[in-house]
Amino acid sequence: MALMSNRYGTAARRAAAGGTAVALAVLLSACGGGEQGGDDRGKAPESAGSASSAPPDQSTPTADGGGPTVPDTSATLATINGSSGFQFVIHTAVRDQGGFLTVTGSLKNASSKMLIAPPQWSGQEVNVKQTGPSLAGITLLDKTEKKRYYVLRDTEGYPLTTTGITTVKAGETVSVFAQFPAPPANVTQVDIQIPQMPVATIEIS
Repeated sequence: MALMSNRYGTAARRAAAGGTAVALAVLLSACGGGEQGGDDRGKAPESAGSASSAPPDQSTPTADGGGPTVPDTSATLATINGSSGFQFVIHTAVRDQGGFLTVTGSLKNASSKMLIAPPQWSGQEVNVKQTGPSLAGITLLDKTEKKRYYVLRDTEGYPLTTTGITTVKAGETVSVFAQFPAPPANVTQVDIQIPQMPVATIEIS
């Protein structure tokens, strides 16, 4: 059974005051991130907040952080197929006025058996791992500016991404999202790198 909770709506509001500082810290740690597939692929920056044992709240991403909504699945920026049977379809990569970039997509088990989410999806950062399974290991690579962007965290240490995915049943699809610092306005494409999945290039809107 797929267990999922999306921390975006209220988490984004809690992170508003400290979000700029967190984003700056993440961005600075990402500078000089190397080329695609470099040694820093999949690594995460040092934590900017302490982990919390509080359970994640239930919400899905919205452009203004204002409550649950159904992700827009009408567009497809990339389809990423893994060898295990997992498939990520990236639907949107949208900048918002707070200086963030929110990526939404669908995770599907395209195999005929239940699949276990790999621990690498949660990333390597110890404090984020303590918040439970997540997609905090996803990174964006800006080849124009040669910078790597990591999933943001809220003030309680939770990553601003889908959390709680442990298993996905055969044929099941789960809506996912991840929020990053927004690249400069002149950057229109980034590579999305999901651990144990092929790299794909997506358009930013």
